[in-house]
Amino acid sequence: MSAFSLDLMTDVRARFAHVENCPFQGPRIFFENAGGALTLKSVAETSAKFAAIPDNQGRDNPAAHALVDLIRQAKLDMADFFHPNGGQFFVGESGTELIFRLVRTAVMGSAPDGVVIGSTVEHPASRSAATHWAEKAGKGYISVPHDDATGSVSPEAYASLMTPEVRVATILHTSPVTGIANDVKGIAAAIRQVTPDAFIIVDGIQHASHGHIDIAAYDIDGYVVSPYKVFSRHGYGVAWVSDRMTALPLEQLTGGPRDTWEMGTRDTGAYATFSNVVHYLDWLGTRHSDSPNRRTRIEAAGAAIRAHEWTLTQAMLHGTGNLRGIAELPSVTILGGVDNSKREGLVCFALGQTPAGDIVSHLNARGIRTHIRKADHYSGNILTPLGLEAAVRVSMCHYNSIEEVNQFLAAMNDLADD
Repeated sequence: MSAFSLDLMTDVRARFAHVENCPFQGPRIFFENAGGALTLKSVAETSAKFAAIPDNQGRDNPAAHALVDLIRQAKLDMADFFHPNGGQFFVGESGTELIFRLVRTAVMGSAPDGVVIGSTVEHPASRSAATHWAEKAGKGYISVPHDDATGSVSPEAYASLMTPEVRVATILHTSPVTGIANDVKGIAAAIRQVTPDAFIIVDGIQHASHGHIDIAAYDIDGYVVSPYKVFSRHGYGVAWVSDRMTALPLEQLTGGPRDTWEMGTRDTGAYATFSNVVHYLDWLGTRHSDSPNRRTRIEAAGAAIRAHEWTLTQAMLHGTGNLRGIAELPSVTILGGVDNSKREGLVCFALGQTPAGDIVSHLNARGIRTHIRKADHYSGNILTPLGLEAAVRVSMCHYNSIEEVNQFLAAMNDLADD
């Protein structure tokens, strides 16, 4: 059962831009959220407002002071969302750029020799950064194999290959191909048990829009998200780093503050739009909790998002009414398996001999936006071991409805019956 009533769903959808219509296509259902979530209307308004402001921080004038205050407040808002224990937040060019920067800092600043560890389930952002900088630093690289059946990697898999020589570790929170989450807390604990001082960096880009983040509980050193995948906009990424990461040698302006990661003039609008995201989640939390504590309300919003998206994915997999679910269609392969409790708002599948591209085109003609994942440098690590050249990714968020799932299933049943 969905955690969203009809009235609440109406209120939720009213807060986002282009929910039902694409400015280039017209009416459509948006099931391409893993490629970039819908944007809050408040984010669009805030972006326009700050794009027109000529002033910058660091000056002695009312506008500059106001911009500094907005950035300071945004970092407090980020703390309510991510729930860290110490450390600091900063923005960069993109989530991928920030992952490269954090990995570079950790690998080049950690003790010499040793190895870097990551897994085969990871997005190329963290895998590429880890292998590139391990080679530059003369460190080895350990690749932990993921489980093809579940589309995830376990703490036990990491533990089996851990060594005291590990200096840096990377973890993927949720796969953008399978939609399956990994046990970040458990994996971090497995790493710390063998190498307590390893620097642990998490790619949270796919997970961020699907509910709960609790950095304080993970015992990690870096966490990165791409705000355009969590209801904000393109053009920046957000990173959190631990104090011990900041103590490493950093790339900085000579003579500047020792503990800063930020370089150049900051985009106040980027920070302000992330505040919009946190304000929205706080509002959603008030619909599921009467707590006076903001973090508690944000956690309630995350739980409601998780519950609603679980309803959507279960309906998509197992069907509604007389509509067969994807899992019931002939010759179907469901990445991550049909019954996987770690699934987060996404179903990725292949349908027998029907090319994935043809399925995406068929759905597009029915006004349903999905995406093809190919066995390339982005998704080959997941698809190739399964013997798949491509698959169809159907990715949802909490503003999607069961009625939209029904329309998707009707289109897929028609295709399967042809």
